[in-house]
Amino acid sequence: MDPRAPRHFSMIRSFHVADVFTLANGFLGAGAVLAFMRFAMDRRNAFFWLGTALLPIALIMDALDGRIARRRGMASPLGQELDSLADVVSFGVAPAAMAFAAGLRGAWDALLLVYFVGCGISRLARYNVTAYAAAAAAAKVRFFEGFPIPTSLLLVALLAVLAALGRWQEDLPLGAVSIAGLTLHPLSLLFGLHGSAMISKTLRIPKP
Repeated sequence: MDPRAPRHFSMIRSFHVADVFTLANGFLGAGAVLAFMRFAMDRRNAFFWLGTALLPIALIMDALDGRIARRRGMASPLGQELDSLADVVSFGVAPAAMAFAAGLRGAWDALLLVYFVGCGISRLARYNVTAYAAAAAAAKVRFFEGFPIPTSLLLVALLAVLAALGRWQEDLPLGAVSIAGLTLHPLSLLFGLHGSAMISKTLRIPKP
């Protein structure tokens, strides 16, 4: 048999140890999304808290994959792309799904949540391009342009605290307003602001 011939699951065989942690990040984020969807269907609080609990674990996986890749000297373009895709799920889509499950379900809320996810995607794409350019120039990226997407867990923590206090669903802080006949919960503006901070080019945060 020709050793150069493609083998079954050849892509999986090319994964490094760090990539396994990256995939775990994405799996946890996807699990959180499904848990929030299940909660939205039948209002069983256990699913809301399950989804909430999975996201900090996803953050731990996200931190570990980078450390392992650097320590083993096995950073790769594939690993970087995997990391970004997993981050979109865990720190973009999942927090938006959590917000929807928590009660931000007005039409304007939905627009802001979609905007937030779009900003997260754009922010990660920009970071990848910057990292590629820095690698080509043998330079090091010394700062983040805009909020890193994992900072969305600050919004997750806020929603979790509000839920624990009973300030969710119909009792969200600041209530709801009608604009052009469509509902807006002012709390959802935080997602719009956070999304804008992620794509900011003037906000620079030093890398650790």
